[in-house]
Amino acid sequence: MKPFFLFSKETKGEGYVPNFEIFCYASGLTGQNLTYSYVSGWLRYFCINILHMDPVKVGSIFTLSHVWDAVNDPVIGAIVDRRKHKPYMKLRPFHLMFPPILAFITLAMFFNFNMSENMRVAYILVTYFIFDFFYSFQDVSLWGLIPLSSPHSDERARVAQWVSIGAGAGGVVVGAFQMIRSAMNSAGLEDKQVFFICAIIFCVGGELLSMNAYRMKERVAIPAPKGESLLQSLLVLRHNPTLIFISLARFSQGLAPKVQNAYFFENCVKLGSMNGQTAEVVYGAASGVLGTPVMFFATSVAKRIGGMKRILVLSQLFAVVLRIAAFFVGFDTIPKFIIMTALMAVVNLPGQMMDIAHRSLTSDSIDEVELKTGLRTEGVSFSMQNFTTKMTSGASTLIEGFILKFLGYDSSAREQGLMQNEKFLKWQWPMFMLGPVVGSVLYLFFISFVKDNKERRQEIERQLRERRQAAGNDTEEVNVKAE
Repeated sequence: MKPFFLFSKETKGEGYVPNFEIFCYASGLTGQNLTYSYVSGWLRYFCINILHMDPVKVGSIFTLSHVWDAVNDPVIGAIVDRRKHKPYMKLRPFHLMFPPILAFITLAMFFNFNMSENMRVAYILVTYFIFDFFYSFQDVSLWGLIPLSSPHSDERARVAQWVSIGAGAGGVVVGAFQMIRSAMNSAGLEDKQVFFICAIIFCVGGELLSMNAYRMKERVAIPAPKGESLLQSLLVLRHNPTLIFISLARFSQGLAPKVQNAYFFENCVKLGSMNGQTAEVVYGAASGVLGTPVMFFATSVAKRIGGMKRILVLSQLFAVVLRIAAFFVGFDTIPKFIIMTALMAVVNLPGQMMDIAHRSLTSDSIDEVELKTGLRTEGVSFSMQNFTTKMTSGASTLIEGFILKFLGYDSSAREQGLMQNEKFLKWQWPMFMLGPVVGSVLYLFFISFVKDNKERRQEIERQLRERRQAAGNDTEEVNVKAE
C-alpha cells in the first residue's frame, strides 16, 4: 500500500490540488467541526442537565428544528446553485461571510439566562433555528467545495480524505470535553461556567479557524445557471439516486433505540478510581482516536477492495458482529472494559472512513447529474448532507427524549449525589451496545442500492471533459484561472 504522504507524478498535472490548499481547507473543516461537535454533542445535555428543562420538551425543540431543516437546507442549497457568481468563486465567498455570525449565536445558546422553563424553551428554539439557518450556508459552501476542487474523481477522493480527517480532528478535540469539564469542576468552576467557557474555546475559536478554507481554489468550469426556478433546482435531485440512497442509509442509523453515551458512562461505569467521565474519555480515545490513522489510507483501501461502497458495507458488518460480541463480554471490570473498548476500536477502523466514502461518492454523483442535465448541483447535493445529518439527529433526539422519560430519568440526581432508578440503569448497557446494531442493519439495506463503478466514472469524466472543451472551458483555461 502506497504511503498516504506520497503522490504519483501522474497526479501533479491538470486538476492537481496543491497540498498547501488542502491543508488550509482541512483546517477550515476542523474549525467548523469544533463548533458543530460541541453544539450537536452537548447543547441537548446542557438544556436537560444544566438548565433542567424537561427531556421531552428538549427533544421536541430539536425535532422541530430539524423539521425546519426539511425546508431550510435543500432550499439554501438550491439558492447557492442558482446564485450568480464570478468564475471559480461559487462557494468561497461564504467562507468569510458566516463564521462571525455563527460564533456569536453559539455563545448565546450556551449562556445561562435566569428565565422560566417556558421562556427557556422559546429562547433555545429561536436561537437554534437561527443557528441552523446560517450553519446551512456554511456547511454547503464548505463541503460543496470538494467536487469543485478537481475535475478528476481520484483527486477529489484525495481532497475528501484530507478534509474529512480535518473535520474528524475537530470532533476529537471536543471529545476531550468531559476531561476538561472534570478538571474545571475540580478547580471550583460550576458546570454553567464550564459550558460557556468551552463555547468560547470551541465555537468562537472554531469559527475563526474555519475561515482558512477560503484559501482553497475552485478548479471546475461550472455551466452558468439556466434560469431554472427554485423548485426545478430542487427537483434535479431526482437524477441522483446515489445521493438519495446514501441519505436514506445515513438517516436510518438515527432510528437506533439509544441515548447519548454520557448517560451510560456517568451512571453505570465505575472502575476502581476511574469515574464515568474519565472512562468515557478513555473509551473515546481508545475506540475512536486510535483508529483515526486508517483515514490516511482511505483512498488506497478503496482501490484495493473495489471502491468506496465496499468500505461502507464493511464498516456496518463489523459493527453488527463486534457489538453483539462486546455485549456478551460486558464492561463492569477493568479487563472486560478493555476488551469491550478494543472491540469498538476494531469497529471504528472501517467506520472512520465512512464520511470519506460518502463525500467521495457524492462528489462523483454530481458529475453524473451534470452529464444528465447540464447543471452543477454542489449546493443542493451537499445541502442534503447537512439535511440528513440534522434529520438523523432530530430522529435520535426525539427517540432519546421519550426513552429518558419512559425510564424515569432524573436530571437533578447527579447534582444531589443520587443514583438513577433501577429501570434506567438496567437498560443503559443494552441500549449503548446493541441499539446501534438496529441502525447498522437498516443502513446496509439502503446502501446496497448504491452503484460504484470505476469504468462508469471514467467514462463520465471523459464525456464532461469533451463537453467543456467544446464550450470553450478547456482544462488548461481552468488551471490558469484557478491559480
